[in-house]
Amino acid sequence: MLMILYLVGSTNQNLCEQFIAAMQVEFEMSIMGELNYFLGLQIKQLNHGTFLSQTKYCKELLKKFDMEIYKEISTPMASNCYLDSDEKGTNVDQTKYRGLIGSLLYLTASRPNIMFSVCLCARFQSNPKESHFTATKRILKYPQGTTNVGLWYQSEVSLNLVGYSDFAGCKIDRKSTSGTCHLLVSSLISWHSKKQACVALSTAEAVYIAAGS
Repeated sequence: MLMILYLVGSTNQNLCEQFIAAMQVEFEMSIMGELNYFLGLQIKQLNHGTFLSQTKYCKELLKKFDMEIYKEISTPMASNCYLDSDEKGTNVDQTKYRGLIGSLLYLTASRPNIMFSVCLCARFQSNPKESHFTATKRILKYPQGTTNVGLWYQSEVSLNLVGYSDFAGCKIDRKSTSGTCHLLVSSLISWHSKKQACVALSTAEAVYIAAGS
């Protein structure tokens, strides 16, 4: 059995109908209608834009890791949080820790504001300690009170691309973590957080590396 999924989108209804007709000639296919839910993403299409969220997935994630009873917090990570390898710390279940990290990484599909915190905790998957697990569970407390937050893509606006880049230092190996995001008008279309491969000798150099990436 072979199943292929096509997502068709256009501002011209006639073009959509022509494409669907051409595909039906070549393949046996059925029309599922307007897209509302896809791979954990909830899609709400309105006249003035499209809203993407993972409300259902987020609630299931909180239930899976027994975080529903905890009080929500306003930031995914404390400003004074300092994570290192913590070699003398207490070991935790590696499988459970990796499962939590993987689940949070998927949540970044609509919640890019937790990207840096999740990627920071993901560095310790090979030998997670209690301190790492505590910091990771704190990230879950942040979306607990904001499960309905998502990405908004406004329609019928002028195209104006804006990009931002920044960096955060690391006290362990002195390699900075670069972060970038790009917005089309007011809609976020791409983002990433990645540790730099080289050590910057100055703040200015770290900024140039972040901008260049």
